[in-house]
Amino acid sequence: MPTQFPHPHVTIDWLKKRADGSLPGFMGVQPVEVAEKKLVARLEIQKHHTAPNGYLHAATVIALADTTCGYATLAHMPDGGKNFTTIELKSNHVGTATEGAIRATATARHLGGSTHVWDAEVVHEETGKTIALFRCTQMILK
Repeated sequence: MPTQFPHPHVTIDWLKKRADGSLPGFMGVQPVEVAEKKLVARLEIQKHHTAPNGYLHAATVIALADTTCGYATLAHMPDGGKNFTTIELKSNHVGTATEGAIRATATARHLGGSTHVWDAEVVHEETGKTIALFRCTQMILK
């Protein structure tokens, strides 16, 4: 693995441009911090993020958490890695919201040459209430 993480080219602006025209861009996922073994992103809750019952849709939470972990993988890509794909994910939903913003913080648990494992906690920004606990495994594509 290279010695400098996150990779210097993986900036907030670079990640925002990467999202244009894809699901993270449509959903409004906004990366806010890139750091060693960590990445933070947020999403302002809009009507299209909710289920018919008016509460935050689980798929919205998963989209934020998985995107955050994916961006973190890009920032920590090992030597020879060209891209990645999610091969497993688990999400425990322990809260919900109807307005405001949610924030995901991805933390590295394993940074290997062929796989990464990331944990993400999704919280409601205004209250600090935990919305979901998320874990995913990313396969590094060579």
